[in-house]
Amino acid sequence: MLVDDNQDRMRQLDAALSAGGHQVVGRLLDTDDILGAVDHLHPDIVLIDVDSPSRDTLESLGQISRDRPRPIVLFAQNSDSETIRRAMRAGVSAYVVDGMTPGRLQPVIEVAIARFQEFQGLKQELASTKLKLADRRDVEKAKGLLMKRKGLDENTAYETLRRMAMDRNIRLGEVARSLIAAAELL
Repeated sequence: MLVDDNQDRMRQLDAALSAGGHQVVGRLLDTDDILGAVDHLHPDIVLIDVDSPSRDTLESLGQISRDRPRPIVLFAQNSDSETIRRAMRAGVSAYVVDGMTPGRLQPVIEVAIARFQEFQGLKQELASTKLKLADRRDVEKAKGLLMKRKGLDENTAYETLRRMAMDRNIRLGEVARSLIAAAELL
């Protein structure tokens, strides 16, 4: 999807993308409805060419990155470090200063896609690690509750939790959280 307020630049971008074997699924002349366009068109990548990204534009890009993750390439004339930092925090995969030239377009897209995929992998790894740590913490707490209330030793408490998880075909951490929630009610 292309976003550019300059129709001549957009035609150049469009031609360069077509020459590179890409299909443009949408063209916007401003960033006002970028969220709606992303929801409607489901582009694989968003390319935006602006002189300087506004706060609203960066906010919209942040929402896209959070709720509808995809690579975003921002071509801009503004090269101040604070704007670049805000753009990167908003989820921009590539921030290219001094506009776009057709010869640079394909490598920029490839870098943006690679960076996006790497970032998504790191986010998934972080979420998985957080879940494992939460599971471990909750299993320890649930074991402690079983040991205290049922007079079980640690191994028996763990085996009880494990058996409950297997019987219900759910993760051990989920069983532990259910047991903790039930104990808090009593």
